[in-house]
Order: sequence, then structure tokens, then C-alpha cells
Amino acid sequence: MKILVTGGAGFIGSAVCREIIANTDHSVVNVDKLTYAANLTSLASISDNPRYKFVQLDICNSGGLANIVAAENIDAIMHLAAESHVDRSIDGPAAFIETNIVGTYSVLEVARNHWEKLPGSRRDNFRLHHISTDEVYGTLGENDLFTETSKYDPSSPYSASKAASDHLVRAWNHTYGLPSVITNCSNNYGPYHFPEKLIPLMITNAVDGGPLPIYGKGNNVRDWLYVEDHARALLTVLSKGAPGETYNIGGNNEKTNMEVVEFLCEALDKIKPRDDANSYKEQISFVADRPGHDFRYAIDSSKIQRDLGWSPQETFETGLEKTIIWYLENEDWWRPIKSNTYGGTRLGLNAENSKSTA
Repeated sequence: MKILVTGGAGFIGSAVCREIIANTDHSVVNVDKLTYAANLTSLASISDNPRYKFVQLDICNSGGLANIVAAENIDAIMHLAAESHVDRSIDGPAAFIETNIVGTYSVLEVARNHWEKLPGSRRDNFRLHHISTDEVYGTLGENDLFTETSKYDPSSPYSASKAASDHLVRAWNHTYGLPSVITNCSNNYGPYHFPEKLIPLMITNAVDGGPLPIYGKGNNVRDWLYVEDHARALLTVLSKGAPGETYNIGGNNEKTNMEVVEFLCEALDKIKPRDDANSYKEQISFVADRPGHDFRYAIDSSKIQRDLGWSPQETFETGLEKTIIWYLENEDWWRPIKSNTYGGTRLGLNAENSKSTA
């Protein structure tokens, strides 16, 4: 297949592009606007591959997107382009409405018009795969799990915009017959993660001797999914998923934020001990909680495991160790970001001088 990936220069999108080139015979056309969190150096390992092509374009430019889809004779679209950071959505929701809702509408219309013109088996096999988040479901109590039938109850401008995009995809499937699938994933982590998010921020702050700021008391719970496991899952859904279906993707790794940071510190203590031989835990600090901070997310992945045969390969411990080592060995990737793009300023409270977590 020739697959168009929107947002392919982002964290998850770049992992998908690398997975396609490394482990399939498919070709990929990466369409990305190159906003602050996009980074083409994340794709350096495949940039010269003849099965890979990059086009800089805003997905809201439906005419330009339609031209690319037609010219490249696309067989499937994986839609990952999105504004994705909750704190940024609190400070500036307009970009989230534009990209996540209007942009998804643009992708859907381009996909529908292209699909309707495809001949025979190519029309039957065409797929639009919309990649979304577990945050559309809102917050959980202590014991429940999100399933594909959980009600939508988004809490932030980010999650509300993603919920809206999910509903648009379902509407285009039901109304026009567009063969689409939706996946909702838990928190991703791994190499090439923009350092405003919890794990990369903590790793990079730790090695620089900076504070490790945790929201509230650190009791909020997330299910952690290694990004390369997620990329494999997404390609599994694209090739095997049934049109009109939704699949939840999780890592089976529920941790409180405090547990994540403490485990990270303990791993760093072994991998890269501090010069004074003290633990990195001494750098932990606590900051005012995020407004409307959801208490717990946890994914039930049994459907994708049962129906499509996917399961995560990494435990949280193995995945986090790989992630730490990658950041230690790739300072040339993240240091320019922290120097020029994002220096750790707290987001989500319109506070200019405090430090951030995710």
C-alpha cells in the first residue's frame, strides 16, 4: 500500500513512519505542518529511503491535501496530526479547535472524495484510520477500565476537541460509508518525545540537575504505552481492523505520576549516577495541580488482543529503561529543543515564571 500519514513528524507519527519503512513493504507519504512539536530529525533514519516522502502542509488546506492524495494515488490514510498537550489547550484552545476538529473534517472530506473515485478492489480495501486518545472518556474511579463502549466525557479543551473529531469520523462512516477505523490509546512514552511531557521532561531535567516538578500529590494514574508498541498496534488495526470499529490500545502499565518519577529516578541512579552519589529523588518537587486534572485513565485492550492478535511487547520497566538510555545517548536531539523551543516553562495556568510537568 501507499499510506498517507498526517502528523508524521510528531512523536507517534514519526514512530509510525519508521515502523512502516523498517518492518513492512508499504510506502509512506508524510504530511506535516511542522508546528513546534514536529521534528524532521526524528525521521533521519528513513529520510533517504525511496519508499518515504515528506510534504510540508497544513491538513486544513483541503485543496493541497486533495492534490497530494490524488497525485500519490493513496491507498490508506493514517490521521495522527493533532494538537496534543492538555496544558497548551488550557492556555490556547483555538489551535486545538482548528487542527483537531476543522483539520479532521478536511481529512475526512479529502478521503471521501478520493475513496469514491477509486476502482473495484482498491475502493473496497481503502481505509481511513483515525488515531485518538483515551482522554475522550474523561476520568475513572479506582477500579474501572475504559472500553470501546465507554461514554464520552472529556474534561479539557484538548480532550473535547479529540472527542469531536472521533464523532466526525463515525458520522462519515455512518452517513457516507467511508471505511474508517478509530483507535483510542493510553499515554505514550519512548524516544523522540517532545520534552514538555512528563517522562522526557523528568529525564532531561534530572540529568541537568533541575527540579522534577509533579502536579498536586502525584496521585493521578495513567496507563503507559511504549510508542513502538503503539506503532505496531496502529499498523495492525490498519491492515486487520473492521471498518466502523473502534479499538482501544493500552500498555497494561498503570502507574501514578509519583511512581513513574520515582522509578525513573531509581533507574537513573543506576544508569547515570549523580556526581554527588545522592539519588535523583532529591530533585523531586511538587507544584499546584493542573486545572480539571483527570484522576485516572486505564485502558481495556482485550478487544484488539482478542480480535486482531496484538499485545504490547514492552513492560513499563523495559520500555522506560530503553527510553532513558535513548535520551542519554541523544542529547543532540533534545538539547536544541530545550534551548530554543521549549525551556520547561509551566503551561496551563498562564504562569510565565513557574516550571512545568505534564
